[in-house]
Amino acid sequence: MKPLKDCPRATLAAVKGVLTDIDETVSTEGRLTAAAYGALEALKAAGLKVIPVTGRPAGWCDMVARFWPVDAVVGENGAFWMWQDDKAGKLRTRFIQAEAERVEGRRRLEAVRADVLREVPGCGIASDQPYRLADLAVDFCEDVPALPHSAVDRIVQVFERHGAHAKVSSIHVNGWFGDYDKLTTSRTMMKELFGIDVDAGAERAFWVFSGDSPNDSPMFGFFPNAVGVANVRDFADRMPILPAWVTTARSGAGFVELAQTLIAARR
Repeated sequence: MKPLKDCPRATLAAVKGVLTDIDETVSTEGRLTAAAYGALEALKAAGLKVIPVTGRPAGWCDMVARFWPVDAVVGENGAFWMWQDDKAGKLRTRFIQAEAERVEGRRRLEAVRADVLREVPGCGIASDQPYRLADLAVDFCEDVPALPHSAVDRIVQVFERHGAHAKVSSIHVNGWFGDYDKLTTSRTMMKELFGIDVDAGAERAFWVFSGDSPNDSPMFGFFPNAVGVANVRDFADRMPILPAWVTTARSGAGFVELAQTLIAARR
C-alpha cells in the first residue's frame, strides 16, 4: 500500500465515482460524523457517483438509499442493491436471488446460528439481525466484548462446515448461501443500473473502492485504485489482497481525506 498523497493527480482527476464500505470506513467507532456525511455530499456535489457497498442489513440500506446523498447501496455483502428511483418517486430493490432461494437460505442459517452460539463462547447474533433478508451476522466486537482472532476463525469455520460463504468485517462475521459477494453484485449493479461495464477496458481504473476489512479484499483486488482507510492495517495479515493506496487518517477521517483528495484533483 502506498500513501494516498502519492497517487498521481491525473489518476485522481479521472475518477468517476466512489464505492465504499460503511463500518469503520465512513463511520468512526460506530458513529457517522458530520464531517464524513459531509464528505459524501461533497463528492456528489462534485459530480461523482457515490455507492456504499456494505454488509449491513436491508433495513439499514432502505434508510441509506432514501436519505443519504448516494446513487445506490449494495447491502448484506451483495444480496441486493437498493436505489431511490426519483422518476417513479419510490425506493427500488434488486435481489440477486429469487424469493424461494432466500427463504431456503434463511432456513439453513438457523442451523448455523445454533451451532455458532453453542461452539463459540462470547459471540452473539448481531443486533441488526432482525432487519436482514438474506444473511446471518455474528457479532464478535460490536455489542459483545471483543473476541480474539481465533474465535473469529471458529465462527467462519462453522459457516463453512455448513456450506455457507462467510466474510469477516470489522465487527461481524456475515454468512449466507449463494454465489455472490460485494464484488460480483457491484459489477452487476454498475452494468444494470448505470450502464457501466467496469470489466471493459480501463473502466475499472476510473472507480475507487474504499474499505478497511477482510470482506473488502475482493474489491481491493478488482479496482486498481482502491483506497484503504488507515485502519486497514489492523487486518493486513488477514487479507489476501490489500488496496493500492492508504490514507493517513483512520475510519471516517480517512474517508474525508479521500474525498478531499479526489475533489482537489478535479479542480
